[in-house]
Amino acid sequence: MPGEARSAARCMPLRLNAKVIAVMRTCSKIKQKAAQLILALATSMVLLMPGSVLHAANNSDLPDLGNAGSSLISSEKEYELGQAWLRSFRSQVKTVYDPLLATYLEDLIYRLAEHSELDDRRLELVIVQNKTLNAFAVPGGIIGVHDGLLLHARSEGELSAVLAHELAHLSQKHFARGVEAQRRNAIPNMLALLGSMVIAATAGGDAGLAALATTQAASLQSRLNFSRHNELEADRLGMQTLARAGMDPNAVPAMFERMQRASRYYRTPPEFLLTHPVSETRISDSKNRARDYPVSIIVETDDYDLMRARVQARYAQNAGDAIKRFKSDLKSDSGNRTAARYGLVLAYTEAGKLNSARAAIKPLLIQDPRRIAYVLAQSDIELRDGRTDKSISLLEQHLAINPGNHPLTMRYAEALLKQGRARECELVLLDHVELHPHDEHVWYLLAETHGLAGNIAGVHQARAEYFILNGVFDEAERQLSYALKLVRGDYLATAKISERMRSIEKMKEAISI
Repeated sequence: MPGEARSAARCMPLRLNAKVIAVMRTCSKIKQKAAQLILALATSMVLLMPGSVLHAANNSDLPDLGNAGSSLISSEKEYELGQAWLRSFRSQVKTVYDPLLATYLEDLIYRLAEHSELDDRRLELVIVQNKTLNAFAVPGGIIGVHDGLLLHARSEGELSAVLAHELAHLSQKHFARGVEAQRRNAIPNMLALLGSMVIAATAGGDAGLAALATTQAASLQSRLNFSRHNELEADRLGMQTLARAGMDPNAVPAMFERMQRASRYYRTPPEFLLTHPVSETRISDSKNRARDYPVSIIVETDDYDLMRARVQARYAQNAGDAIKRFKSDLKSDSGNRTAARYGLVLAYTEAGKLNSARAAIKPLLIQDPRRIAYVLAQSDIELRDGRTDKSISLLEQHLAINPGNHPLTMRYAEALLKQGRARECELVLLDHVELHPHDEHVWYLLAETHGLAGNIAGVHQARAEYFILNGVFDEAERQLSYALKLVRGDYLATAKISERMRSIEKMKEAISI
């Protein structure tokens, strides 16, 4: 029957490229208001995604952040703004699904945060699939990293120098201070400059310069001076954070010099350098500051180099090119040979050369049989070879040692699903999503698993959570309305879904401008 067919179609596993993009294109008022919120949050420390739309703004378009005489924006208000920004951001850019890389970056960020001036440590990471050098911080604890940053930073210290700098922007509330400083001068001037900065970050240098030229000179100079002060303050505190975390402060000037060299190869400077300009004076100042710290021997693990190899393999033109590259690196006297061998394993696996992959990974497993990166690589080889039982057994063995580990659990769930064990996978993911409620990828996989397990109400609820995290509230409400019909008669389930629908209304009100 037609009604049953429509219901069945709604219950099919969620397909991101088809379903989500279609929904994105049909979102109306909520999406537009989220875009306005993004505009309001654009500052010297916030870089918007390429292709974002610049909306005209006036006084009524801005969220109520208090008056010029009030204290800085509260941490709770910043957190709410950051979550709203992130939901809209996710819906407009391609993010990276790599639980191993995400776990590494999250651990590194929290390690740095513990030694920073940041009081509110409700931090959230978003990894953007983009090979350019870029990172950003958004009020409310959002740290964004282009995976391409790992192509430019040559060590964990250099990567940490960028992350520590962004944490300093958050700890010093540069966004709130910027808003208040501009309000004391003139709201219209702030909006004009804000708009020009968005254009500069999204449309390129020439368009940004043209827009900047339309802004009053006095206001512009005041804003730029404030921005330079913020950058110097973030440089100083970022270096302090590195030293406290047991890392080399000299990584800061080293990364600055690398960014300066990289900028010469770009017709238009990378987004990061548009709002974090690197000058000879800034490099010299950072070198002088680094000398004030005691000299110590810094020993870095292979962790960063392994993650860098993952990104290098991802951006290789094809698996054959990746194999050639890592073979060359393995023979080189410079560089990390362990990481080169790991990259070679990934490239062989991607190319379907599984015997070569097995031979390449053997020395790594002998060296460190419990390293999760190697376990996952070995699991991938077995899955590619159709030996799903062996892959599942391997993952279960290591999950017993590392219960709840995010990358291991996600790969285990995928392997169970591939073997047709949807109900077991469902139980695994229901537990796991409790630990990772803000991870859109977990909800995405859970929605598909519910569908294969025959839990249709669960499909709609998981889809709703996925859409909420992507700021597509209309679709989230629609999914919950489908679920509500299916659980009629179940008081607890009905109450839970109804409460979630009310919370969506509150989220929509929060971004009403």
